[in-house]
Amino acid sequence: MQDDRRVPEVSAAASKKDRPRSKVALVRGDDRGGNILRCLELIEDQIRLGRRIVIKPNLVSIRKALSVTHAEALEAVLRFVRQRTDAEITVAEGCAIADAMQAFEKYGLAAAGRHYGVRLVDLNRDQWVPVKVVDRDLRPMTLRFSRTVAESDCRISLAPMKTHDAVIITMSLKNLVMGSLINNGLRGLEGFMHGLSHLLRPRDALYPRGFGWVVRHILRSDKVAMHQTYQTLNYNLFLLARAFPAHLAVLDGFTAMEGRGPTQGKPVDLRLALASADFIAADSVAARIMGFDPQEVGYLYYAIAAGLGEGDLERIEVLGDRWEDCLRPFEPHPNFKRQRAWRHPELDALRTLLPS
Repeated sequence: MQDDRRVPEVSAAASKKDRPRSKVALVRGDDRGGNILRCLELIEDQIRLGRRIVIKPNLVSIRKALSVTHAEALEAVLRFVRQRTDAEITVAEGCAIADAMQAFEKYGLAAAGRHYGVRLVDLNRDQWVPVKVVDRDLRPMTLRFSRTVAESDCRISLAPMKTHDAVIITMSLKNLVMGSLINNGLRGLEGFMHGLSHLLRPRDALYPRGFGWVVRHILRSDKVAMHQTYQTLNYNLFLLARAFPAHLAVLDGFTAMEGRGPTQGKPVDLRLALASADFIAADSVAARIMGFDPQEVGYLYYAIAAGLGEGDLERIEVLGDRWEDCLRPFEPHPNFKRQRAWRHPELDALRTLLPS
């Protein structure tokens, strides 16, 4: 029988010597909003705002304030953007479990949005465009991706710095991709099923094979459909980031999270912020500050190898504070060892297509 698996390939990127050095702003101080504003000012010449701007915060939980984008962080970004353009600004989120509009109100993001005259959108109720990824057997799988995010010409990912229970760390790349996938299933059921899948989790996967039908036809959550195996989740995050990259990454590390992220972890008092027009460079510098090698994070490994952005700190110009002075190794998630097994023989074979 003919094998119908079609693994999307990673195309070779331009050699490093042909690429200009990426710039990442890093500011440490006692004012959350002030840190972010100063970062954006340091890289202002790198930022292209466009006419359809989407700011994607992270509102993963309706109960854990530490896990979400702080209202002061959003207010700082909105102040910077609105002072420089009268373009349409949309603040958009598609929560994994919670109702986005409720989360906007609870955490003060709605008030900040109203002050600056922006539109608030629940991406789980958005129109969508089809996107191609792979399932646990590396067969083609079509998911639904927010049309609002896909068709914007300036995507700003505004994310806290956190450890994660499936992909080691979560910052700008994962925030933008996962929140833009559609979840329009039964409210409340997803949380129960997610908890049950953790209890039944195989050693090499994120949920049992039999959950696939439930995820697609009852939960109707493309966010959960991404979470099949560690290997395919990391690869698919890269594929969608390649299709819809962030144009500006803003990372709020004023109070970060370690341990049982992305919702149940412990606070880390870093008092810093990062920003870059190269979202891979921003995530890579933040990873180093947290004590992780970006090449050991699956989705960053693929993104760096494919030339989506810079992951080599020797080729990143850090403006403001020195990242070495901010280094504070994070306690990883207890599931860290399993997460590190993200390599797959067929996916890893694509390294032959990548620049060294």
